Amino acid sequence: MVIAGFGCRAAATAESFRDALAATGVRPDRIAVPADRLPQIADFAHAEGLAVQPVAPPLLESVATPTRSFISLAHRGVGSVAEAVALAAAGPGAQILVTRQISSDRMATCAIAQGQDQ
Repeated sequence: MVIAGFGCRAAATAESFRDALAATGVRPDRIAVPADRLPQIADFAHAEGLAVQPVAPPLLESVATPTRSFISLAHRGVGSVAEAVALAAAGPGAQILVTRQISSDRMATCAIAQGQDQ
């Protein structure tokens, strides 16, 4: 299973998500996002025909990520929200295929992870 994990600011739009996903160059099987950001990404996910897997924010702090953003560390206690939700949603043993990519408006990030079942 290939998962696109997203992190975002409160002002992120569907175009922010679309741009960040396009920067990865990957079409995922589904997307993941911190549970408290689910309302923001729902319309984008529906338009893309992708199911959304919400991840409880407290779970993110225990996920080691390949990249580190000081903003993510300050607000979520994790190096990259996008990478952490992608890894958490892809399950044990998942690996990052594409590290976080930032939308051109800098409102959203997207990372791609693959679970061991693929």
